[in-house]
Amino acid sequence: MAYPKEFEKSIRKVEETREERLKKLPERMKEKEKDELLKKWHPDYKPEAKRKLKVGVSKGSIVPNEVADIIEAYPLIKPDEIDLSQVDYEADVLIIGGGGAGTAAALYAYYEGIKPENIIIATKLRHGDSNTIMAQGGIQAADKPNDSPLIHYLDVIGGGHFANKPDLVARLVMDAPLIIKWHEELGVMYDKKPDGEMITIHGGGTSRKRMHSAKDYTGMEIMRVIRDEARNVGIKVLEFSPAIELLTDGNGRVAGALLYNLETEQYYVVRAKATIMATGGFGRLHIQGFPTTNHYGATADGLVMAYRVGAKLRDMDSVQYHPTGVAYPEQIVGLLVTEKVRSLGGQPVNVDGEQFVHPLEPRDVEAAAIIRECYGRNKGVVTPTGMRGVWLDSPMIDMIHGEGTIERRLGAMFRMFSRFGIDMRQEPILVFPTLHYQNGGIEIDADARVLGKNGTIEALFAAGEVEGGVHGKNRLMGNSLLDTQVFGRIAGINAARYAKKARKPRSLSLEHVNKYVQELKKARIKEERKAPLLLPDYRGKEVLSRAIDIL
Repeated sequence: MAYPKEFEKSIRKVEETREERLKKLPERMKEKEKDELLKKWHPDYKPEAKRKLKVGVSKGSIVPNEVADIIEAYPLIKPDEIDLSQVDYEADVLIIGGGGAGTAAALYAYYEGIKPENIIIATKLRHGDSNTIMAQGGIQAADKPNDSPLIHYLDVIGGGHFANKPDLVARLVMDAPLIIKWHEELGVMYDKKPDGEMITIHGGGTSRKRMHSAKDYTGMEIMRVIRDEARNVGIKVLEFSPAIELLTDGNGRVAGALLYNLETEQYYVVRAKATIMATGGFGRLHIQGFPTTNHYGATADGLVMAYRVGAKLRDMDSVQYHPTGVAYPEQIVGLLVTEKVRSLGGQPVNVDGEQFVHPLEPRDVEAAAIIRECYGRNKGVVTPTGMRGVWLDSPMIDMIHGEGTIERRLGAMFRMFSRFGIDMRQEPILVFPTLHYQNGGIEIDADARVLGKNGTIEALFAAGEVEGGVHGKNRLMGNSLLDTQVFGRIAGINAARYAKKARKPRSLSLEHVNKYVQELKKARIKEERKAPLLLPDYRGKEVLSRAIDIL
């Protein structure tokens, strides 16, 4: 299937303006321009799309309606009907989630001296099914002579609109070179020059070329290697076994989790000295009806469980919409078109072939500019189903870097579009913002300990997309994979150190869930909603309309 005939006129305009556009990029926006653009066009600034939480430790915080719906929901189980006297699994360290953060945490718990048989990864789907494995563009690390962690720090803080927790950003950037070295030692195949020097490129909002990548399969390559390492050392993995509630010892200390096996529909009790939450993000909640790049299990389960046990949430009023999700063909709408396409020279242009934004503005600014072009200036390309998008002029990449660059460095993208008869070496690709990342989450400190109302929640740690504070109100490209690895490592080390000194929890309780239910009833919240969601429902009216109603 190639492009429909109604696209041909616009594609010709893109081709006719290409030589002129090669000569000069649009200038970067000034801060005032960015602020005005975001306030008018970015989805985060639609007040009707959010509301204040009515219950819990972060009561009064503003979150998207879809998040409030699952936070203000009743448990899947009746706590008093669960038999906690029969413990099915014992662990020193329990990790909930089997993506990049969870696997890194398990490995570093092992490196810290916890025996592999005393580490458990409980994951909703298969080990590795996660947003990590879907991440394409790269991972940031300041390890070149013209760069430094300090410069990386300033980029992260600026990109996050100065809402980040400084101590978390410091850990992120200082540990980044160490993570790249660890990956190298394990066998991650990063792109290199013939002399062995790592190839690094820009990402949106970066002032230095510090993006390390493995073609456009970076997350998959990292996950391949660390998952193999976990298997090689013998770490126990429980697949198709999502956690549905945390357990406590009755005194506020987290003591493991209640799992639900999706295949047998049985509950399993895991008692653990330390627990790490690494459940990922919330893309499959489809905030404001947007399609998503996220994997099937990204339903914010970790937020629900941690919040019920007293964890604070932060920056949940901010959502990242990746500027370039697929807008055509219909079968893959919302899937990611990696930022690396723009890093290598692909330009966003409108229906008339005009550049309207610098290709490497921070993601929120880039996304808002594309939405404005489509819905404010009516200069988007309209698809047969009524969705709008702009062209990403991918043929420029081979023009700039030489023939074969797209196939060599963007193999995943090339194959994804080729399946539908679209040759991105010769034709531009149509894109529109798509729900991509949960900027906020469970608040942690620099040791990855989860924070509650009165300090840390004992024996509970968090890493990766489920936690908040690292990225502020907007994440830069390449810092998500870095977050999973840096804070996965920190959580694994500190959970292991805690477990070595801790006694086995003597009693297990779900009393915190009962207390939460009482709060819900006091707030007069109806009992129809249940959480955690576990898996999204795409039947009947829940099926998304692809024609996003932006206005």
